[in-house]
Amino acid sequence: MNVEQAQNYLLNKPEAVEGNPFGSDVKVYKVRNKMFATLSIGKDSEDYWLNLKCDPDEAVTLRENHASILPGYHMNKRHWNTIILDGSVVHDEIQRMIDNSYALVIGAMADGDRLALEAQL
Repeated sequence: MNVEQAQNYLLNKPEAVEGNPFGSDVKVYKVRNKMFATLSIGKDSEDYWLNLKCDPDEAVTLRENHASILPGYHMNKRHWNTIILDGSVVHDEIQRMIDNSYALVIGAMADGDRLALEAQL
């Protein structure tokens, strides 16, 4: 998955919006003011880095199985992973991780918000 594909997939989530609260070099993706992803050029890298929320147990497994999946850069390392978009993680797996991040965020919302968003999926 390249950066354009990632941006499009993130923004196609119901009510997803993109902003730059941390500066112009970090794109932040939110749903109803709750962050579910960030995207930026990686530290000392030309590849983009995608931060996604993740189940803590799955986060560890993903890191063990993929060299380009790291503990969340500038995030809570237990609940976030950083995926380096260098082509080593297959497109479908990145989409699945984006879907999971979005689902975790809306799953923690109040019932009314959660149900309204789930109805749009």
